[in-house]
Amino acid sequence: MSNIIEVRDLRTVFEDRIVHDGLNLNIKKGEIYGILGSSGAGKTTLLREMVMLQEPQSGTINVLGYNLKNIKYEDAQKLIQQWGVLFQSGALFSSLSLRDNIALPLVEYTDLSKAMIDEIVEFKISIVGLKQSDGALYPSQLSGGMKKKAGLASSLVMDPELLFLDEPTSGLDPISVREFDALIVKLRDNLNLSVVMVSHDLQSVYDTIDSLAIIDNKKIVYEGSLKNISNAKSDFVESFFKIDNKEGLIL
Repeated sequence: MSNIIEVRDLRTVFEDRIVHDGLNLNIKKGEIYGILGSSGAGKTTLLREMVMLQEPQSGTINVLGYNLKNIKYEDAQKLIQQWGVLFQSGALFSSLSLRDNIALPLVEYTDLSKAMIDEIVEFKISIVGLKQSDGALYPSQLSGGMKKKAGLASSLVMDPELLFLDEPTSGLDPISVREFDALIVKLRDNLNLSVVMVSHDLQSVYDTIDSLAIIDNKKIVYEGSLKNISNAKSDFVESFFKIDNKEGLIL
């Protein structure tokens, strides 16, 4: 299985604080890949670098065959249309209805007719588990779970190959978290997506993730599958996952 993202020797510095120091990771096509670590470890920073919202001090990030370092403007515009991003807030415009929020990328990046845009938006609303009548609502009228689903529909509206999720279940109740996790797996399978997810929710990790990277002390201290995580030689990983050296991973 080919890599859809490759990170090599990544170093990130904010003023005098080193956030990443020599990060390396490989994300394969078709998998749900988790980025984990303690608060302040640089998980969201890494995701933002992958979607070109921040630049690292040094190192390289390759996404969908493009080297993000010194990428041409035209290539960058093509690339951002091949991924969707869902941040914690859902990134919905308060002055636009749910339907108009979802349609916005199509209006901005395509020449599709209004009828075609409406048809696509209706489909995206349905696949994330919202009702068509919800499309007339504004963000202030939506529950937390509905906002997440609306943001997810917006991130999928351009039919991306790659989906980035930043703490997607943050702020949701336990039932909504499990529903959202199941939705992500279903969408990955049905839409042939590759998913990169920053999360601190261990149950979400167990329920969704194929492979993961764990950041501690500025470096990747483990990359691989959950089933092999008991082999990680890291006190942080053992504590984070409650690993017993004799019994293995404790769920």
